[in-house]
Amino acid sequence: MRPKNSFSTNSSHSKRFLIDALRQTSKRLSDDDVEYQWGHMGQCNAGHLIQTITGMSSFEIVQSIDFQLDEWSEHATDYCSKTGCKVDDIFLTIERHGMTHEDIVNLENLSDRKVLDNLEGGFRYLERNNRIDVVDYMNSFADLLEKGS
Repeated sequence: MRPKNSFSTNSSHSKRFLIDALRQTSKRLSDDDVEYQWGHMGQCNAGHLIQTITGMSSFEIVQSIDFQLDEWSEHATDYCSKTGCKVDDIFLTIERHGMTHEDIVNLENLSDRKVLDNLEGGFRYLERNNRIDVVDYMNSFADLLEKGS
C-alpha cells in the first residue's frame, strides 16, 4: 500500500493535468444546472473530479464499482492496488495524475489544512456538501499545486 501523503509528487505533466482538472471541475460545479449530490459516488466532490480525470459519466463511475455506493473516503481507506477490484482502476488513474488516497479523503471532507489556509480571504472551515465550498476548495488546491506546495 502506498503512503498516505498529501500532495504527492509526480511529473510536471501530471501536476499540470491535475491542476487543470481541478479548475475544470470547479468551473463545471459553478453551474447550478450540473447535478451535485454529496452522497452520490458519481456526483459528489471526488466523483466530479473523477469524471473530469477519467472522462467517465456519473453513471459510469457508479456502474464501474458495481453500484457499491460507499463514500470515496471509504474506498480510499480500503484501496489496495493489487486487489483487482474495479474501483482500483479509478484509483490507479487518479494516482497517475497526482492524487493520493489522503487527497481524496480530504477532498470529500474539504479538510486539508494547507488547502484551507490557502483559501482566498484566509482560513475558514468549509461544508463538505456545499457546492460553493467545493468550488473554493478545488481552486485553493489548484493554487497550492501551482505554487509548488
